[in-house]
Amino acid sequence: MSGITYTKFHEDSTTIPNDGAASSFSFGFNVPTGPLESIIIRMTATVATGGVLADYPNIISNLRLTLNGDVAHDFRQAVNGGSNNNPSAYGYFLNSIGGRSVEKPSDTSKECYMVIPIGRQIAESVGRLEVVIGFGQTAAAVSAGTFQVWGRFNTATQTMTTVSPATSFNHAASIEQVVVRIPTNVKGVVAGILVQNDSAEDDLGSQGIRLMAQSAYGLDADFLRTFNGDLYNGVLYADDDLSTTQLTYAQEVAGGLFLPTLNLVGGDVVLQVDSSAITTRTYTPVMVAAFNAKDTDGVRQTATVSANTSTAILGHVE
Repeated sequence: MSGITYTKFHEDSTTIPNDGAASSFSFGFNVPTGPLESIIIRMTATVATGGVLADYPNIISNLRLTLNGDVAHDFRQAVNGGSNNNPSAYGYFLNSIGGRSVEKPSDTSKECYMVIPIGRQIAESVGRLEVVIGFGQTAAAVSAGTFQVWGRFNTATQTMTTVSPATSFNHAASIEQVVVRIPTNVKGVVAGILVQNDSAEDDLGSQGIRLMAQSAYGLDADFLRTFNGDLYNGVLYADDDLSTTQLTYAQEVAGGLFLPTLNLVGGDVVLQVDSSAITTRTYTPVMVAAFNAKDTDGVRQTATVSANTSTAILGHVE
């Protein structure tokens, strides 16, 4: 069928965080053929009061998705766990690249959805998806939960999206050059870079970050947030202390900053970073390549929903 279809790949009641320590899970399953636009993860949990102070994706420490042997999504969240009372860097990241991170706010009954852009054509054979996910420690007990993985297939998919491993840099309190490594075996252009500090603080000086290929000047954090859409109340997250009926608007993610790079090509990306503290930052590049999903005959939808990560990122900038 042409258009959009949804398929459930996996469900369990054991892939949940706990309050005693960080935890990690890994598993795999077969996926059907077709144009896989996105992976959708739905998580629920019953927690004691204050178990997760802000949005539920705060508890994710790492998530890697490997499709048919190729790593499509490799994310590490620098600040994680249930005690971080700020918007999560991961939810912010997904919303910045055309995915979605949404949640029904609740103190004790958590329910969140993460739509992760992938953009892969599963060939005419059974595909295989491997998942590795790690959780930080919650701030109170977790008594139950569920973990689901879905696929959204879309014949109007326009881009293949790869979240590549981050570059880590140990900063002094000075202006330093950072080379963000771009893998040579991944197709596409660099659509954006997520910058994460190792604490919920920006720790950036007045020169901020200079993207060498696009500016002769360093731009401070608020300047950058003006042009990536953040200051337009562009950060949405769940905080049950503020509301249990709607998401909360914010202008920034403490310690997190998404840099649209406008589809850079040519290799590694060079930044000049003015760090106001001795700290460690990670720089996570998002790679985007053209993708032509195959259409099919038979009954089909006549309206298309174009899935394009580059367009989504530019939508925050324009």
